[in-house]
Amino acid sequence: MKEKRLTIRIKRPARDVFWFTMTPANTPKWVESIVEEKTNEWPTRLGTIYRNRNKQGVWTEYKVTKFKENEMFEFAAAESSYHVRYTFRPIDENSHEFEYYEWVDEGKLEEPFTMEILERLKRVVENL
Repeated sequence: MKEKRLTIRIKRPARDVFWFTMTPANTPKWVESIVEEKTNEWPTRLGTIYRNRNKQGVWTEYKVTKFKENEMFEFAAAESSYHVRYTFRPIDENSHEFEYYEWVDEGKLEEPFTMEILERLKRVVENL
């Protein structure tokens, strides 16, 4: 599989979830495989570098390649052809559709996200 698209409805304003997912300290709260995440600058903008460490202690680096505040951001992996885009589409003032789209330019997705991960995000942010 070269790409995967997952969509979930979240009962929180898009801007709240946008910034929740951009904040490095929040990533381990919803992505179980990540134990730590850092950025080279804050607030995030186009070109910001994110580094995250998994449970095995391996660090991975991503660069923000597209950024539209409260609507969409995209990362590209530093050492592979992996990309991921988060899109936030408002439904009304208190809910939105969150789309997680990941793909590789070459090869296949090694560990694609699952709906369980998005369900965890939904539970965490709806209970803030």
